[in-house]
Amino acid sequence: MKIQLIAALAVTLVSNLHAQTFTNYTTADGLLSDNVNALDITSSDVVWFGTQNGVSVFDGVTWTDHTNAIDAGLVDDNITAVLTQTNGDVWVGTDFGACVYDGASWTTFTTAEGLGNNQIKCIEEDANGDVWFGTSNGASFYDGSWTNFGTPELPFGGVTAIEIMANGDVWLGSGLNGIIIYDGITFESITEAEGLIDDRIRSIRNTSSGKRWIGTSEGISVLNSSNVLETNYTIMYTMPAPDTLNPIEDLEIDNNGNIWIGVYVDYLVTEGGVVAFDGSTWTEYHVSDGLIGPVIRALDIDSENSVWVTTSTGVSKISDHSVSIMDLASNEEYVLFPNPATNKVTIRYPEGADESKAYIFNASMQLVEMLEFTAGAKEIQISTKHLSRGVYFVRTNEVTKKLILN
Repeated sequence: MKIQLIAALAVTLVSNLHAQTFTNYTTADGLLSDNVNALDITSSDVVWFGTQNGVSVFDGVTWTDHTNAIDAGLVDDNITAVLTQTNGDVWVGTDFGACVYDGASWTTFTTAEGLGNNQIKCIEEDANGDVWFGTSNGASFYDGSWTNFGTPELPFGGVTAIEIMANGDVWLGSGLNGIIIYDGITFESITEAEGLIDDRIRSIRNTSSGKRWIGTSEGISVLNSSNVLETNYTIMYTMPAPDTLNPIEDLEIDNNGNIWIGVYVDYLVTEGGVVAFDGSTWTEYHVSDGLIGPVIRALDIDSENSVWVTTSTGVSKISDHSVSIMDLASNEEYVLFPNPATNKVTIRYPEGADESKAYIFNASMQLVEMLEFTAGAKEIQISTKHLSRGVYFVRTNEVTKKLILN
């Protein structure tokens, strides 16, 4: 184990017009590698980073390193997944097995000890403190002994995401074949046939209201508490042409219930960033705003509601952001919802607003539609069925808001 004190002046602080602060960390500040694959944050806000050169731990002041060369029991330095348990233990995944740190030493588990497959994709803890592992060919469960799931229970494609629901059901995201729900006895599938936007699952998160947000390689599907599709989102983060779909890298829910999403595509150009959804509006965070890099790997939220973002070029912490769940009954500000929209969108006005027209512009700021309505109306609904998918701007007498049509 090696410990390094952070040099305060080495940390990059960037603020943009939206008032949030970006704090960026690289190897110059204490990271073992700028290529950071995974992270998890403890209840006391200690951040464990899984890098391609080992594990970096940051408590806000001090960096602590764990590597194969200095830590017996850490099987490999290329860390693919991290889980900080409620009991204080820390698990990491590699391509050569899973390792657990008890605060003093590391222990490695491989197929020789009962692990189903050595290539670990993700790790989650259930309510009993037992641990689930997604692997390249299935899932493994550890409660002091190993239970493994593969074919025929799980389809080909491995398990790339795991979420434990409030009722104890385990949702396993397949790399190729949708969602598999395990209730302790049986397995049930949700795929494109049931409305998922794509079967290649990247992340699964459950909100306090029971909605299931599913991140895929082609966007997001939202299911209700009965596991029925509510909506699909394909364009949350603005991509340069010809890229429009948003491949999701990770998805997290902050302390206020906002949805934070990491998006990354590498097709004709390398493009990526972070977008937040407050229930009505998507807010984008780009490299030009202060984000350390476009190749997003993972996200997590600390107790102060700061959003930590790992990339291939370092780590960004987004703090002092103003994203908060918007009360759609509020009469104090303009609200445009849903956003993104599909067939219609509603504009809700603050009390006393004197509005009689709304204008819709395309991404080139060409006027595509003007709508007139009764002055003093509290809200209007606009049909968008005739408009193509893409980015638009809706302007009233007072404000202009960005609108995304799926």
